[in-house]
Formats: sequence, structure tokens, C-alpha cells
Amino acid sequence: MLLFSLELQLPRDAASVPVARGLLASSLEALGIDDIVQVDIELMLTEACTNVIRHAEAGDAYAVQAMITNTHCVINVLDAGKGFDAEVAERERERDTGPAREHGRGLLIMKALADDIRFQACPREGALVSMEKELRFKAGALGPRLAEAECVDLDDVPHVPGLEEFGF
Repeated sequence: MLLFSLELQLPRDAASVPVARGLLASSLEALGIDDIVQVDIELMLTEACTNVIRHAEAGDAYAVQAMITNTHCVINVLDAGKGFDAEVAERERERDTGPAREHGRGLLIMKALADDIRFQACPREGALVSMEKELRFKAGALGPRLAEAECVDLDDVPHVPGLEEFGF
């Protein structure tokens, strides 16, 4: 069951990374996600967004989509770049014997933390990184209670005059 969905269009600017991370972190905290799992998810998102800032070629914006169900968090990061071959990048990282070995760590971090990760180059649309993480909740957390709650049928909610201008 979907508990929460977040969709962001962000400028390809380093300042957007903590914004995306903070919004997702607040949501995870509110739902009562286990602290260790939350830190993993935040780091996965940070690395994916940072890769967009460093490596995407074209475009002024990128998109982040996060979906939290009662069992998993799925994060999609889409940029306007041409994408890359993750296996080739990993082999290049292994061959890099320089003292700094700066490049490729984000990819390794994402792979280590995500339960599932996929990379896809979308011609003329950009590159997609999709990551999934199984969730654990703290005792008494809101998330599991929301999953058990009965959904409200919005057709049964009484009409409030004046909300038409806001699309309701």
C-alpha cells in the first residue's frame, strides 16, 4: 500500500541536493522509519543526486521521485544526461590504481546500500537511476498504522464552497 509519494523537479545545482534529502528525510522520520534504514535511504538519494550534478550533460533540471509503501522505498532520479554503462564504470574504477580513486565511489555506495538498483539510459530523455530499499519501522511508528487504516473515499467528503479556485 502506498503511504507517501514525493515528486520534485530540481535545478541542476549543488544546493538542490540537501533540499531533496531534507524533504525525503522529514517524510521518513514522520512515518517512523528505522534510523539505520533512513540513513541508508538518505545516502542513496544524496549519491544519485550528486551524480546528476557532476555528470549530467544537458538540461537545467532533474527529477526525483520517491514512493514509500508499507514495505519498501523506491527512489527514481532522472536527468537529462546520456547515461552510462554501470558495468563499464565499475571496471574502470577497479583499474584506477591512483592514490585518490575519487571517481565511482557514489556508484559503489548506492549499490552497497540499495536492495535493488537499476540504471537505464533513455535516449533524448536522460538517464534513470532506480533504487529500492526494504523498510523497517520503529516501534509504534505511524507508517504501519497508516497501512492498516481504512482509506477515505474522497467522493464521500462534503463539498466546501470556495475551493474550486484551487482545483478541488
